[in-house]
Amino acid sequence: MKKIAFSGAAGNGISPLEQIMSLKGYAVYGSDHSFDIGKDLDRKQALENVGIKIMPQDGSMITSDTEYLCVSAAINETNPDIKVAREKNIPVRFRSDLLQEILSEYRYGIAVGGTAGKTTTTAMMGYVLDILGKKPCMINGGALCNFSSHKGIPNFIYNEGDICVIEADESDGSIKKYHPFIGIINNISHDHTSMEKLVEYFSSFAYNSTNLVINLDCPYASQINHSSRKTFSTKNPSADFYASEITTVSDGVEYTIFGERFKLNILGTFNVSNALATIATCSLLGIKPTDTAKALEGFLGVKTRLENMGSVNNITIYNDFAHNPSKIEASLSTLKDYPGRIIAMYQPHTPFSAVNTGDEMAIAIAKTLSPDDIMILQEIYELTPKDVGITSNNIVNKIKEEGHKQTLFLPTKNDTEKFILENANAGDRIIIMGAHDNSLADFSRDLLKKL
Repeated sequence: MKKIAFSGAAGNGISPLEQIMSLKGYAVYGSDHSFDIGKDLDRKQALENVGIKIMPQDGSMITSDTEYLCVSAAINETNPDIKVAREKNIPVRFRSDLLQEILSEYRYGIAVGGTAGKTTTTAMMGYVLDILGKKPCMINGGALCNFSSHKGIPNFIYNEGDICVIEADESDGSIKKYHPFIGIINNISHDHTSMEKLVEYFSSFAYNSTNLVINLDCPYASQINHSSRKTFSTKNPSADFYASEITTVSDGVEYTIFGERFKLNILGTFNVSNALATIATCSLLGIKPTDTAKALEGFLGVKTRLENMGSVNNITIYNDFAHNPSKIEASLSTLKDYPGRIIAMYQPHTPFSAVNTGDEMAIAIAKTLSPDDIMILQEIYELTPKDVGITSNNIVNKIKEEGHKQTLFLPTKNDTEKFILENANAGDRIIIMGAHDNSLADFSRDLLKKL
């Protein structure tokens, strides 16, 4: 049995690949610093439950019979596993290269791109194709709520059929590596890097796609031409797939397409766009649009994507992966469609993200929240002593300048918890937002218990 290793085993991008390669018959080893310090132990257990051997991140899992070490772009040469791999002349592969290799094994490879919505769209696609008996492979960054009882981390589906659906990440430019039968561009908005680079990444991705599905409502995406292009829209009736009469209801959103009425049982009118991307893509595989729309009525969403963690004393808590201006605005706007005060907490994930999109984020937050809503910013998750002058408090000051005065800088989770426990009232909706920090979901659950 061939042996392969993964460094950063807890990661959203690495974990589905580990599980799929294990099912392919490889002896899979994994390491993660968070496991070594006692964090993300539920993920550690889930991976061990599907036969993955978890080792300390000290290089010990790299042996002479290791075929290769797979890492994400976030892992650098100081990593102990990489150091040992280099010493032993063991090949080091990027996650995106393995992902493209798997994608290329399927006749109908589908890559879902976009700075917002790609995780949910990938999940929708995998769910629909699975429900309709198409036996897909799906590789995603988020765990499907529908599959929460499955063994392991439910962010993948593995079949050796004709169809493979992947989430194509643009943050490191790796989206340019994929050559899918169908490429999807949900949207292009400021995140991770400059808009110029993002447009270049997505343009290359479009060029590499045999067929392209485009969101006509996005000014950047809509400008990308292709010889085989399908469009979708919630605003433009000339699109190939157009949804109208979009209405929020207590537990989801309703919409009309091709003269028929359908419902998504997840919050957010923005999810109608994700559904349209799924409907358009499935049509290229020969599935009737109304069949896809009907199947999507059973879709329960993705963990940490505006996930309802529960309610107590008429106070509801949501956990959300939102981490750029468009995602934060979309999530807050969704909650504003319903009655009740919002208490929102956002934890920027990196110093770069705080500087790169901080001003846009402040504008989006200030224009979306009402005067009685409360906005909390924690200190940047990955802040280091070398990041002089960079702090979440800069964003707090900017939000106040933009007109939302009830904005607080509470550096730690303890500070946030104390404030919420002292100030939350019946009817409030609390939303905990941020990326990279997997403990935010546990923080949300603990907060619910203490309330």
